[in-house]
Amino acid sequence: MAGFGGFPKGMVTFFKGLSKNNNREWFQAHKEDFEANVKAPMTEMVQALNAEFAKAAPAYVTEPKRAVYRIHRDTRFSKDKTPYKDHIGATFTPAQSGAKHACGGLYFGVSHDTVEVAAGVYMPEAEQMLLIRTLLAERHGEFRKITEAKSFKGLMGELKGDQLTRVPKGFAADHPATELLKRKAWYFYEKLDPAIATTPMLFTEIKKRFLTSIPLVEFLNGPVLAAAKKKERAAQMFA
Repeated sequence: MAGFGGFPKGMVTFFKGLSKNNNREWFQAHKEDFEANVKAPMTEMVQALNAEFAKAAPAYVTEPKRAVYRIHRDTRFSKDKTPYKDHIGATFTPAQSGAKHACGGLYFGVSHDTVEVAAGVYMPEAEQMLLIRTLLAERHGEFRKITEAKSFKGLMGELKGDQLTRVPKGFAADHPATELLKRKAWYFYEKLDPAIATTPMLFTEIKKRFLTSIPLVEFLNGPVLAAAKKKERAAQMFA
């Protein structure tokens, strides 16, 4: 598949309407618009990106059903009870990694007023967090070489993620990678001009940032995927 021509203008119209009428009645009345102008083109975009991953990083080829987030919000533990998300997004992670956010991945989202792209580890569980901190303690120079390169910083900006106030237990307080070790997530996030969502530039700009970010994601995923494979082998032995 040669690229993606952009979302139809109906995507913009749909999300503008949803932002003003975030309720089941309105959504049901416009479900066909959602299917035609949001869900179907999102699937095409994911497939187009998968074609690029097949050449550059096969482990990140992700079936649309797994990649694309549901439009329905999980309101169980949220004060905001609106039932639908105000955007559509997709994430690409190795299949053997388990949960979407436990390991490093690539993400993009679109709406009527935003285009966003991210790469890294967003919500690691405790086990994965320790693995990544141990990796950074030992090889922080490699991480900085990737993320401080002009080509990377120019496209993905600065490192983001919540931080602890102190270095976690098990790591020296004066470690040279202190600021990296205090983080609870390690990701890069940029917002792009929302006008590109309905043009071929969307695919070009997202692809460019994803391919630039693959070395970062693969670096962070090294110990996480190794641990996942070890668990899988152990489970097979005792099955």
